[in-house]
Amino acid sequence: MNNLKAIKRDSISTGETNKLRAKGLIPAILYGGKDPNAKISIEKKSIETILNSDSFLSTVIELEIEGKKQKVLPRDVAYHVVSDEPIHIDFMRIVSGSKIVIEIPVKFKNQSESPGLKRGGVLNIVRRKVELNCPADQIPDDIEIDLAGTDIGTSIKISSVTLPSNVVPTITGRDFVIATVAAPTIEKEPEKPAAEAVEGTEGEAAAGAEGTTAGDAAVAGKEGEAVKKDDKGKDQSGDKKQAGGDKKSSPEKKPQEKK
Repeated sequence: MNNLKAIKRDSISTGETNKLRAKGLIPAILYGGKDPNAKISIEKKSIETILNSDSFLSTVIELEIEGKKQKVLPRDVAYHVVSDEPIHIDFMRIVSGSKIVIEIPVKFKNQSESPGLKRGGVLNIVRRKVELNCPADQIPDDIEIDLAGTDIGTSIKISSVTLPSNVVPTITGRDFVIATVAAPTIEKEPEKPAAEAVEGTEGEAAAGAEGTTAGDAAVAGKEGEAVKKDDKGKDQSGDKKQAGGDKKSSPEKKPQEKK
């Protein structure tokens, strides 16, 4: 159990509480039970370790005020919006015989003795804390779950957890799951990027375009030769016609007159 010393304070104004914080103290209040509420302050260094733990709000603390010890439970912590430093804590007195609703952290043991985890399985934690209704003087430190013998596919439910006497979960209508031992995830080989397929298609299209261009060039060459031959034939026929035209244009000989 954690032991802390607290100092009574009479400061009420904001300026006085800020002076306490400047001295390394955290203003707090203690309430509950038959005693009146008490304004106290806690040394930050003495509470810093448990304050930063996940189970702080479910940790029973023995608080000493002016030589008098009493069991208390942290119920709330206020933090500065900029520095995120604790600026106020609420403590509740634990009264014997009373009941309290509290979240208790879940802890797992014997992970090395789980056949499922040995074969590459994964511990899938569904609930890291379980809310319990329990006597104020019988608050468990944690809920311990034994993983020895658990295989892949095992589902650990609240019914399989042994709780202290008079301690019951606040959820009573169903047997909820706390954790499972799941099968290992298998990573698939990544598929080839679509860009490579596009490049291959473009390459085929380019090759086809080159073949078409070469064919067009060959056809163009043949057409060029044919044009030359046609031009040559046209030139020769033109010459012949021109020669025939010259003969027709020469003056005809007149018959000689008889004397």
